[in-house]
Amino acid sequence: AQQPGTPLSDQEYHQFFKFLRITIQASTACHLRELYGCKNSLVQRLDEYENHGVIPPGPICSELPGNPFFHNFCTFSLYRCITKKYFLKV
Repeated sequence: AQQPGTPLSDQEYHQFFKFLRITIQASTACHLRELYGCKNSLVQRLDEYENHGVIPPGPICSELPGNPFFHNFCTFSLYRCITKKYFLKV
């Protein structure tokens, strides 16, 4: 472990910015979803990409103990966007 207050190592910076880029991309996808809705062709392509080519029909079960299922993938994705839990899995 590094001393508190010292800069990150090159490898640590690589990991830091890799995570940051992924989070910014997820946030951008959420912004598109909020602007255009789940029926937008770009949003649907992102959903298909995330699910290996097919948008799950629903209900969607998740790893959340308090919210075990959502009516469809769109509702699940909106929940992830609102709570900023971008990488929560089904």
